[in-house]
Amino acid sequence: MANEYLTIKELTESVGGNMTPRMVRHYHQMGLLPQPVRSHSNYRLYTQQDVQQLRRIVALKQQGFQLSHIRQLLETDASSEVNTLTTQLQQQYQSVMQQLARLRQTAAALEGLLGRDRACQNLQAEAIAQLRLLEVETQDGLGQLEQLWDSWDAATHNHPEAFAESLQRLLPDLSDRSEIEADLLSKLVLACGDVSLVNFVRLGNRAIAAARNALSSNCQVVGDVPAVVAALDQTRLKHLGCKVTTLIKDPHITSAADAEQVFWHQNQAKLHELEHGCVLVIGYAPSVLMAACNAVENGIQPALIIGMPIGFSHAPAAKRRLMRSRIPYITTEGTLGGGILAAVALNALAESLIEKPDCHCYLG
Repeated sequence: MANEYLTIKELTESVGGNMTPRMVRHYHQMGLLPQPVRSHSNYRLYTQQDVQQLRRIVALKQQGFQLSHIRQLLETDASSEVNTLTTQLQQQYQSVMQQLARLRQTAAALEGLLGRDRACQNLQAEAIAQLRLLEVETQDGLGQLEQLWDSWDAATHNHPEAFAESLQRLLPDLSDRSEIEADLLSKLVLACGDVSLVNFVRLGNRAIAAARNALSSNCQVVGDVPAVVAALDQTRLKHLGCKVTTLIKDPHITSAADAEQVFWHQNQAKLHELEHGCVLVIGYAPSVLMAACNAVENGIQPALIIGMPIGFSHAPAAKRRLMRSRIPYITTEGTLGGGILAAVALNALAESLIEKPDCHCYLG
């Protein structure tokens, strides 16, 4: 065998990433990898070009691309019409969104059964039994299903919802997380109603400890827009001695788009005026988070950045940059985020330090 060739085992070892010979053979079948040359003994032989191609596939998979997307990206010549590929990817995106919608419907139905608290659980066995017997071959059958849900939902009028009991059945196993982190994740789920959010929350090294130390030391808390600041727990923050300020003070900002434009044109220099050891809470504008990362590289030292801006290209990019920074952070991977989630994260950390004071000092 010539030295420049690799066996399939050597190929997978060179690529890493838990790649197996079985996966390589599957990629051959899908057309992602060209069929290799064969030795006289009929063994597959690979080159460094195959190694690079397989590394591209692994990298794109890790970014969330499906194999059908990857095949299209790799098959497209650099000289090909970009608009054609963009159209194809848009069609596949819509297909993926339809699949997600169907899966979300399935998850909602399961949550409706599994997420019932003790007061509603006496209906659970009856509900499952009736679902098994349900006949939906006619439109009347579909109406019967609606009637079943209505009858099960009747029990919810008799008591307040016990969120902790529901979350206990629906959340993934968080036993390897600290008590404060598990509480933080639970509160974020309750803030958006999406249990899958747990899989996208990212905490930097010692983020919780850094935040608690800063809040205990009367740090400055800075929100990016008035809506985020309004959602912060002013009661606890005042008891902790934390001064709360707003980076973009325009009261007319009602959307991420507004915040982005105002900050881009007027407020970037204000980041360099932040106090050392502050906590920065960003829930609207991705440009604020990107500028904060720039400011960190140029010398400002916040104790923690909670970075959960809204957006579809700049926001994920800003979050990736935050996760590569040296500053402790809490963020949500990808496009997920928003002002309420950012505020809830800060409030959970403040709550871990002080019980709710029985007063209205925040009104003073």
